Amino acid sequence: MAREDESVRYLTLQFLDWIAATPRTYGDVIDAWRTSCPRLPVWEEAIANGLVRRTNGLSMREAKVLITDKGRQALKTAHVPPTATFVSTKSARPN
Repeated sequence: MAREDESVRYLTLQFLDWIAATPRTYGDVIDAWRTSCPRLPVWEEAIANGLVRRTNGLSMREAKVLITDKGRQALKTAHVPPTATFVSTKSARPN
């Protein structure tokens, strides 16, 4: 169980780093980070724990996902410098 917790923690930090690197739309986030695996609920956990927030938009492509102060603090205290280590080819496509 501890190994799974560590995996989720690491993926959550990657997710926060990715969000912090550049503005992301909700659609980009869902395309890149959704999962059908209930053991890796990175997006859901980040929202529930207040690490990121979604802004209102008329569509998924207009709504933005932003890192919160709590999310920035989580990155800072993890001793992992932000590097945008996760790059999805889906996030590179034009809106």
